[in-house]
Amino acid sequence: MMQWPDQQENNDTPPFIDSLNPSQKEAVLNTDGPIMIIAGAGSGKTRVLTYRIAYLMHKGIDPFNILSLTFTNKAAKEMRERIEKLVGAEARNIWMGTFHSVFARILRQEAEKIGYPSNFTIYDSDDSKSLIKTILKEMQIDDKLYKPNLVLSRISLSKNNLISSKSYANSAEYTESDKAAGRPKFAEIFKQYTSRCFKAGAMDFDDILVNTHYLLSQFPDVLNKWQHRFKYILVDEYQDTNHVQYMITKLLAAVNQNICVVGDDAQSIYAFRGANIENILNYERDYPDVATFRLEQNYRSTQNIVKAASSLIQHNKKQLKKEIWTANDEGEKITVLRNPSDSDEGRKVAELIFEDQHKLHLPNRAFAILYRTNAQSRSMEEALRKRGIDYKIYGGVSFYQRKEVKDMLAYLRLIVNPHDEEALKRIINYPARGIGNTTITRLVYIANQNNIPIYDVIKNIRQYPEVGASVGKVEQFGILMDSFKQPDETKNAYEVAVDVAKRTGMLKTLYDDKSVEGISRYENITEFLNSVQEFTEDDESESEKTLPMFLENVALYTDDDRDKNADRDCVSLMTIHASKGLEFPVVHIVGLEENLFPSQMALMNRQELEEERRLFYVAITRAEQKLYLSFATSRFRHGNLLHCEPSRFISEIDDAYLNMDLASMKQPGIMERQPRGERSISSREPLPKRKIYTTSKPVPPPPPVNPNFTPGDISALKTGDRVEHQRFGIGTVTDMEGQGDSRKAKVSFDNIGNKTLVLKFAKMRIV
Repeated sequence: MMQWPDQQENNDTPPFIDSLNPSQKEAVLNTDGPIMIIAGAGSGKTRVLTYRIAYLMHKGIDPFNILSLTFTNKAAKEMRERIEKLVGAEARNIWMGTFHSVFARILRQEAEKIGYPSNFTIYDSDDSKSLIKTILKEMQIDDKLYKPNLVLSRISLSKNNLISSKSYANSAEYTESDKAAGRPKFAEIFKQYTSRCFKAGAMDFDDILVNTHYLLSQFPDVLNKWQHRFKYILVDEYQDTNHVQYMITKLLAAVNQNICVVGDDAQSIYAFRGANIENILNYERDYPDVATFRLEQNYRSTQNIVKAASSLIQHNKKQLKKEIWTANDEGEKITVLRNPSDSDEGRKVAELIFEDQHKLHLPNRAFAILYRTNAQSRSMEEALRKRGIDYKIYGGVSFYQRKEVKDMLAYLRLIVNPHDEEALKRIINYPARGIGNTTITRLVYIANQNNIPIYDVIKNIRQYPEVGASVGKVEQFGILMDSFKQPDETKNAYEVAVDVAKRTGMLKTLYDDKSVEGISRYENITEFLNSVQEFTEDDESESEKTLPMFLENVALYTDDDRDKNADRDCVSLMTIHASKGLEFPVVHIVGLEENLFPSQMALMNRQELEEERRLFYVAITRAEQKLYLSFATSRFRHGNLLHCEPSRFISEIDDAYLNMDLASMKQPGIMERQPRGERSISSREPLPKRKIYTTSKPVPPPPPVNPNFTPGDISALKTGDRVEHQRFGIGTVTDMEGQGDSRKAKVSFDNIGNKTLVLKFAKMRIV
């Protein structure tokens, strides 16, 4: 293991620096003071961040003094693994994670200063909506006028701008605006929501940020402690930060000023979530002596794709100057497809995917279909099914959001925090134990009247005869939950979860349901228990293996949900927002029509239109080798057949990088290539048919499943062995981990890349 000197400077340049291009190298080696790295799409941003942290450690900076903030757990995990390969296991000591995971970790240590228990619950959006529905019902407010989703969104926006419920209620501007909008009771709902969360010992996602800011701004000793702990701060995707994130990082960096932000203003697409592009555009205002580095070489896409994206984004007035370029092949021009209807668009896209698969020898996973709204997936799905092309829609129900999993989580949450009102209401009568809605309403009423948690009412239920005939059943529920809370130092999180699943009757209830849905729910619970076991046995995780830490990990889970078919070879269907950070050899961007993309809501002002253009820029830059843009001249929307015009964004791309595909344009109404600013839908002569394209770098197809394959003895498997897998083909073992039934092998397969396999289940043999 590498030994780390205490802040002893090491001026030798480590060998890994030599693999960087000149711009990347400058961004890595300049470590002190405020730094802004403007990283264009596909420019090696993650490499620069990881090498920068590794270089700090090489210089002797203690990893405990480095804070690295990301927007997804996936990004943090990938970065940590890369750093560990460069400098060793000390990388595990870096404070690295999402804003919410890192700040929740700080709040666990400091919670009592702001009146919260250290075992506070983290409410997800479902919990928050459930609480808002309860409040609306208690206040006898029509939830059609005060829609829970909209109420929650407005509360969230207020919090992210550091507007508390008290400040909101005292603002004449806000209250008058609410009256004019027909929602005069919003301030009271906001107040009740804040109060109920606090009473339940719960924070929602926004509270984690707001309370961290409150803690740092109101307690100078706490601020001083963390300012001196985090001597170097790095923030990824800085263009996506909101106001409260901006304020927290500014507070933490105030002493040492060693703050490095990385981002691309051209990829700022989350204003609807509170992201403020001004944070990156005005960074030099906050730090006048900032050193700025530009990563402008794109390693991902062909020249045509890179230049097309640049010609589009130049139409935005508010942006940081950069010149994106690539040394990759010129590649094919971008094909534009005109379709009579949305169903025709789906058929054409499926047909082209089918053709490209066979001509270019590409697997399904090489293709992505991107759209502005989830509703557009229907015609694509139908067409792909008819073609027999396997696909997966991203953005469905997360594994941890499925009912049976949330029920199980509610039991575990209640064990950790008995004041968690939403968890209690969810499972007090599941599995059914004769405690109906009337009884639950009475319990809530008594708790509110006495300003105590519901669990305290249950613990002393005999004092409240007004509960009625269900007193005994409620008492038994309390006894059951207390039995789970008895201290047992020998039980880890997994053993507690299994005990709960069995003794509550959940496992038996789901096992006894032999319907298709019941079997699926039972499988989900067993998979959930597996996830708890994996957590407790994960030697690489820096987290404690306690039940509270497992629940926090789940609550802050931001990556794609667990998918038993994650290794399936399938076409990816997703919204453009969901595609950010991903890349595919071939991309189809569909539905490029006015009022759809750009959205009708974005045509009201320049700020929103420029965000839509950035969204299109993100979509274009997902493509590596080949890109299709398509639109329909008619589309069913909200049950009506509408005439559609092609998106203005198509005409904003320079003509030199586009090729109109007219194979299906035999009818009048073709988009003619005219001088810039004069293009329109016309009924003139169609342009010549597009040529058939090839690619200079085809992706090899995955090996076929061998039906006669016989797995071998792999008990003695070791790093460096060559192996054959029934599905994945030939590969090399790059790493081994775990023991016994949990032993895993990391294998780099020749055709499909890296996989981590549990040896107990792997159909594999040594070759």
